[in-house]
Amino acid sequence: MDASIISALAALTGAAVGGLTSGITNWLNQRSQLRAQWLLHEKNRRQILYRDFIEEASKCHIDALQHGEADIPGLVGLYAKISRMRVLSSKPVIHCAEDVARKIMDTYLEPDRNFVELRKMAIDGTIDLLRGFSDACHDEFEELQHRQF
Repeated sequence: MDASIISALAALTGAAVGGLTSGITNWLNQRSQLRAQWLLHEKNRRQILYRDFIEEASKCHIDALQHGEADIPGLVGLYAKISRMRVLSSKPVIHCAEDVARKIMDTYLEPDRNFVELRKMAIDGTIDLLRGFSDACHDEFEELQHRQF
């Protein structure tokens, strides 16, 4: 075989390998960036949903502690947020949210609490109905963070 043909084939092969490597690298970078953007978007969606759920559940819980009559619109909003979580969230988060809603419903059946009783509950931590939910959300965000990298 002629040396010039071998040189030409080597140059063409090198160019092809270099171009292919560059193309694959660009594709992997693009894919990585899109995945990071998607995970950030998912995290933001969940943060907004969880924030809204925490606010709604807190209002419903205090209402349940002070009144025997259920706040139906508030409970409907709470269950609507739980349904949205079923689409976006992990099972532990959903289970904790359902537990919170169940406890709020049960609280409406208990006697009303006065301010002194509410203060005592705040001091001993029993008023914090959302601790398990918050912990589950934190764990889910940690898992999302690990999936990103």
